[in-house]
This record gives sequence, C-alpha cells and structure tokens, in this order.
Amino acid sequence: MSAILSADDLNDFISPGVACIKPVETLPLQKPTPSSNPYEVTTEETVHAENPPPAQISLTDCLACSGCVTSAEAVLVSLQSHSEVLGTVGRCRELRPEWLGGAEGEGNGMVNGQGDGIEEKIFIASISPQTRASLAATYGVSEREAGYMIDQLLSGPYGLRSGGAHGSGFTWVLDTNVMREACLVAAADEAQQVLDDREAGLKRPVLTSACPGWVCYAEKTHPHVLPHMSKLKSPQAMTGTLVKSILARKYGISPDKIWHMAVMPCFDKKLEASRIELTSHAWAGEEADRVRDVDCVITARELLMLAESRNISFPCLPRTPLSKTFRPHFPDPAIDRLLFPPIRKSKRSTASFEPSTIGTSDGYLHHILLTQQSRHPSSTIKVHRGRNADVSDYSVLSAEGVEVFRAARYYGFRNIQNLVRRLKPSKASRMPGATRRPADGGARKPAGGGEAEYAYVEVMACPGGCTNGGGQIKVGDVMTLRQGGTGMSNGGDQEMVPAQKEWLARVDEAYWSAESEDDLGDNGDGVDEDGDHDMMNGDMSNGLTNGDANGGHANGDGVGDIIDGIDRGRVKAFFDHWADTTGVEIEKLVFTTFRAVESDVGKAKPVGDKERVAGLAVQVGGGW
Repeated sequence: MSAILSADDLNDFISPGVACIKPVETLPLQKPTPSSNPYEVTTEETVHAENPPPAQISLTDCLACSGCVTSAEAVLVSLQSHSEVLGTVGRCRELRPEWLGGAEGEGNGMVNGQGDGIEEKIFIASISPQTRASLAATYGVSEREAGYMIDQLLSGPYGLRSGGAHGSGFTWVLDTNVMREACLVAAADEAQQVLDDREAGLKRPVLTSACPGWVCYAEKTHPHVLPHMSKLKSPQAMTGTLVKSILARKYGISPDKIWHMAVMPCFDKKLEASRIELTSHAWAGEEADRVRDVDCVITARELLMLAESRNISFPCLPRTPLSKTFRPHFPDPAIDRLLFPPIRKSKRSTASFEPSTIGTSDGYLHHILLTQQSRHPSSTIKVHRGRNADVSDYSVLSAEGVEVFRAARYYGFRNIQNLVRRLKPSKASRMPGATRRPADGGARKPAGGGEAEYAYVEVMACPGGCTNGGGQIKVGDVMTLRQGGTGMSNGGDQEMVPAQKEWLARVDEAYWSAESEDDLGDNGDGVDEDGDHDMMNGDMSNGLTNGDANGGHANGDGVGDIIDGIDRGRVKAFFDHWADTTGVEIEKLVFTTFRAVESDVGKAKPVGDKERVAGLAVQVGGGW
C-alpha cells in the first residue's frame, strides 16, 4: 500500500468513496450448488443470491489518489517490479558501442553486434537520496556507503553481473541529486516569473508537481488547481529525458535500446513513469514509436528483493567505490563531468534552518526562499509553524521589515485538502451586494495573519516528506534484515506503531548525513564515486568558472551565482549545452503538462449501433 494511505497520521487516510468498488466481473464466477434433480432450472437470481467472497483491494487497485486507479494504470504498475528488472536484465545482453569498449560496428545500437539474435540494451539506473538514506539507516552505514553498496549490486562484479544468462548489469548508476539541483534552479526561475508577470503562464500560487501522488489526486479530483501546477519535470523524469535524449540524438542509440530504471521512495513514482507526457514523443517527435523516459521504477524494499532473488546478500556487498572498469565514462565529456564530478560542491547551508524545516523532499521551497533572499540584500526569512508539523508559512522580509515574498509548505492529504479548498473558485452569487473572492482563487495565509497571497507552495502527499514513502523500509523489517533474514514482502498492510516515528527520524538523520560528509572520496583516478554525485563543479564546455562561494556577485538576473551551494550559471550553461547537443528546445526537455482526468465510474458507457437498435426495439415492444 502506498505511504500516502498508510501515513504517519492515521487521519491522513482518505477512505474510499461509494464508487471505490471492484467491478463484479473481476470476482470469481459463482457456480450453482449441484442438485440431484436433473429437471431443476437454476435462475440467475439463484446464483447471485449466494454470498460472494469479499473483494480485496491491493496496491494495484488503489494508490495515492482519492479516486480509483484505472485498469490501464494497474497493468502499468504491475509491470514495474523487481521481477521485471530481473527479466529484462536476464533476457538482454549489454549493448557495448565502440565508445563503451565494444567491437566496431556496434556504434549505433540498432543491430545486434554478435548476430545471434539476442536483444541488447544499455542499462542505466538512477537512485534517489531518500532510498540511500533508508538503506543507510537499516544497515547502520553512512549514506555514502549505502550508495557504494547499491553501485556494487547493480554494476559491480559481486552483484547482478555475477549471474544471469548473459552476466548483464547496469552501465551507469546515477544520483538524482544531479538533476534535482537543475530542477531547483528552474523552479526558482518559474516562481520569479509568476511574480514578475501574473498574466504569463501559471496562476499564483505555484504548486510543486514533483510528487506523483499529489499530481494524481489533483488531476482526478481537483482540476481547478491544475493552472497552478508547476510545469517542471521531476528529477526522476528529467534524468530519464537527459540520458535518452543525449544518447539518441548525438550518438544514434535508439531510445528503445536504452533501459532506464529509477529507485524511488514511493510506489506512486511508477505512475509518473507511465505518463504519456513523459515519453520520447515529447522531445523526439511522433515519427517513431513512443518510448518511456523511465522504463521501470522500483523502491528500496524492491531493491532488496532484487538482491534476494539473485541470492545476493546486500549487507555483505563491498562498501567501497566501483573501480573504473565497471564505471565507464559517459560519451559526452561535459555530461560526464556533470553526472560524475571530480570534486564535491559546496555543502548545503543548514545554519539558518533546522533540517526538519528544510524537509527531505528535495528542498524546492528552501532553495526558492534562499533565491528570493539573494534578490533582496540584508533580507531575512521568517518561519511560522502552522497547525501541525506538516504545515508551515514562510516570509522573506526586506531590511525595512516589508514582506517581499510569501510561501508555504503543505504535507499530507489532510493538509492538502485544506489547501485545495482555499484555491477553489467561488461560485458567483446571485444575491445583490454579495462579496466575491478574487477570481484567481489565490490561497490565503492560515488564520492569524494578513491577507497576502502565497506565491509558492511546496506540496507533498506523504506526511513528513519523501523519506516516509511507502517503498521505504519499515521499522518492522529492520531487525530481520540486519540479521541477514529475507522474505520481506512488498506492499500489503503496514501496521502503524509508535516506533515508526522514531525510525523515520533516523532515516532523516541519514538523509542529512550526506551534507556533512566532507572528504572528497577520490578513488585515485580523479573520479568521485561516492554514491552522492553532486553537480556543477567540473568545467562545462563554455569554460565558465565558479563564482564566489558565498554568492557574492550576481548574474544578469540580479541573483547570486551560488545559491545554497548550487551554481546557477553552471546549471543554465548545462541547459544550453543540452539543448544545443540534442537540437531540441529546452522547454520540451525540462517541462511537461498536466490534464484533468474524468472518471468513468457511474457514467453510461457508449454503446454501438447494434445495442442502440436493440434498445429501441425493446422500447416499442419488439425484440430480436
């Protein structure tokens, strides 16, 4: 079951509505009771009068939204599992073009290099920091060491490569922190655009769209909030777009020859990967077949099940970096330095905020606040706690004490429902003299403050943030896993126990430990492969240099070059390089769209001409 439905607070559970019922045709057919009378006629009413077995709703039936998951979504989710990973890696051989050390003639990846008819693919994995934190807390290692162990499982000689029909493994294991930092810069620019021009694009306030559970909920139940949704892709989606577009457009590798797996903290990321907006048609045109940017999503729990299925003891894997033999360079040198920088960037600043205030959901709001603070010298950030720990209000105050920016954080469906109610447009009253809310439905500050609107709201479906995702390792599994036990199942009921909150605090501590590790982790060959590949420190192709580490000088938009350790100039240089290399507009690579989804439950299904004629015949007293 998704973490959103088994959240830290029991009142965050959204009980299914009347329409949340499995179709009767999916239940086993009831056979009539055998009778000794050969002339007895069994009617339909007799069969259905018997008590059928209760319908069981599983993960594939109900995910993070308040409505029903469609049959198509259930099929797509069921295809994304550790079994799918094993099947694909076992069935396919690693594609090795010349620039990966393969034989001549394998360069385009369009034909099998050995001519034996075995399918070949380039396997790429991207790992979220929340996944590493969950594994680090489970096995009592650092976040960095957890990253090493994942690398060894997916790409090392003691992991997947040690078995299977072809000894296949993952060519590259990437850190989604790389694209997370690119997303943060783009999100800050998006928020500023709304401030500068209210008529351009999004409505105010801008709502984050990186959480697929929240997106699914909004599309199916509250389409009025879609004009507020950020159009920015999530780090998972942008990573998939990056690797597939570069390899396809520059090196001629067909997108269907690139198999990208993401390891994420929640099951809802599987639905995100299945969106038709996140496919090759968005950036490569519709001439070829549609190929997903992310082929499969698994969770931390499923990653351990993957190791177990191959009889690999995950805690016994080496806690050291992969050798250069098992981590080839990405063919584009600038992208290689981006994905695997030789030097770690400046640390994220936590001096002004407690880690709990920043959150464990990639830090969108935190980065936007610091960007706004950089635009207003000598300004301060004021934090006001809401009615619970998952609601907070933030204000950027100028040196004169004037509020120049207001934002908020809403985690958990209980709080999200309050937010969407504030954004719902009011119906026009026919009563004379009736007051009306603003037409744009701007979200107001919680009771107790002024009437200023929010400019940005960070929305996440899981209470406590992404480290509390449903795919994370739960406290009940920890002792068994530490003792080398196996047999952990995926999904199912998750009993809420008091120890879970304490366990989540330890996972959060592991998440933030990555920010305090200060050694470079250089393995001697000039490549930092510490499982936490931070970006924007190697030279990009345009030769830009790092600015003042404290963000002392500003770029053209009046913002310091270095915001929270992220070099804005280098991110924008990367975007330019990405667009130039692929020949695709950066808007098609970085942004996406959302759509209102209407449920078919309770609606009359369309009928064909035959059924329509038959119905008319019945009405006039005829028949067939």
